[in-house]
Amino acid sequence: MGLTTDEQKAVEQFRTDVVAPSMERLVILDFWAEWCGPCKQLTPILEKVAAEYADRGVVLAKVNVDENKFIASQFQVRSIPTVYAIFQGQPVADLSPARTEPQLRQMLDQLLEKLPITAGDAVADPAAALAPLVDEAEALLAQDGAEQAYALFAEVLSVLPEHPPALSGLIRALTILGRQDEAQAIFDSLSDELRAEPALEKAGSVLSIAAAAVPPEELAGLKSAVAASPDDHALRLELANALMAAGDRDGAAKALLHIIAADREWNDGAAKARLLEIFSLIGLEDPWVAATRRKLSAILFG
Repeated sequence: MGLTTDEQKAVEQFRTDVVAPSMERLVILDFWAEWCGPCKQLTPILEKVAAEYADRGVVLAKVNVDENKFIASQFQVRSIPTVYAIFQGQPVADLSPARTEPQLRQMLDQLLEKLPITAGDAVADPAAALAPLVDEAEALLAQDGAEQAYALFAEVLSVLPEHPPALSGLIRALTILGRQDEAQAIFDSLSDELRAEPALEKAGSVLSIAAAAVPPEELAGLKSAVAASPDDHALRLELANALMAAGDRDGAAKALLHIIAADREWNDGAAKARLLEIFSLIGLEDPWVAATRRKLSAILFG
């Protein structure tokens, strides 16, 4: 229709962010800008009320007029903040006069009485909506960004307090930050059902490994003790755990494989169980895990 590439992108983004959700929900559409003082005063009100009305099918969408001049022009925005209620792709009310929480609630109540909105749709799957935030936090955690990851996981938990991946991430972030007691307390407070979730089993493994950490001089003593008593599997398992806690996964794997080769059934297969736990913790797709699994297979089936 004669649109430029940027305008086409803006329209597609608007369809995704506003039009599509408005097919079943009431979208509060807020036109704003960074330099707009009244916008900054109104934003917390819009966010708070939208969150309160989420279970009634209300969502908030924001359009920065400086970055989306074409969309703003289509709505003939002359001043900001300008706020519309959108339903099924069409403006159904001008919410701009509502500058306080009571005013906004009153206008929304009136609209919701008239419009055929299914209340549950807006919050049908909040976990799916929060998934990108969890993914971002996990990426930060993998890149030595534990502080930032902790903040994002906490943000998710403020919405879904029993979200297993976020709980796992929070516990692992705290452990990395040296706040192990706090992490353990959170883990211990969880129900048995939650602790059985795969994500939280991973967090439990991290806590278990972290608990085996010892000072460097004690680690050196363990190595000497194992060298002096090579058939003491309990001592070697202790060394393996301490090595893993110190970040030496090669040394830990070597110690565990030594036990398995000598007596795979020792202590109900404790060494093999620990090694498999480490594999799960690191990730089965990791090249190191693949290589170490081949070593394990060679011992078990060779």
